Amino acid sequence: MADINQLSQLDFQNIGEWPSVAKAVLVALLCVAAAGAWYYFDTKDQLQHLETVEQKELRLRKDFENKQQKAANLDAYRQQLAEMRESFGAMLRQLPDKTEVPALLVDVSQTGLAAGLEFKLFQPTGEVQKDFYAELPIRIRVTGQYDEIGQFVSGLAALPRIVTIHDVDIEAPGDRRGERGEAVPLRLDATVKTYRYLEEETAGGKESAK
Repeated sequence: MADINQLSQLDFQNIGEWPSVAKAVLVALLCVAAAGAWYYFDTKDQLQHLETVEQKELRLRKDFENKQQKAANLDAYRQQLAEMRESFGAMLRQLPDKTEVPALLVDVSQTGLAAGLEFKLFQPTGEVQKDFYAELPIRIRVTGQYDEIGQFVSGLAALPRIVTIHDVDIEAPGDRRGERGEAVPLRLDATVKTYRYLEEETAGGKESAK
């Protein structure tokens, strides 16, 4: 209690006369206050700035590592792109141009005849244009034996140009044997499609428009 009374009697205008303990306490309080002020007005902002910079450094490091990995694989990407372009070019070369379409239609019909099929219908239905190519559907109806139909489909796949077959419907007569016991031919209805590349035609149209 005496110490508290002594502290209450301290004269702030005559600090030099204070006891040593009081002076030490005052100096400690001033140091704490100075440190708090220094932290609040200077160090706090610097710590926040440091944290922001560290987060930015982590992002930049991660971005650098990703770019370094991509750079390391750049040659592989270029080789893959070249292979894709070569493959795409090879596929485009399998699409006939406009002048080759009539000959290709003849090839389709000759493939069926060579397999031993008899054509009941061979009807091109008109060109259908897509993004960079056009479809040329042909409705066909043929009759023949099972192995002849299989040979026909295999022959279409072996043509130098791309030809696909869709909407296949094979019907067999109720009685698969004729009067003399011979096999009755099957009937195949399908849509055969070939394709034509439109790049040259489109480029020509653009030049004409200019």
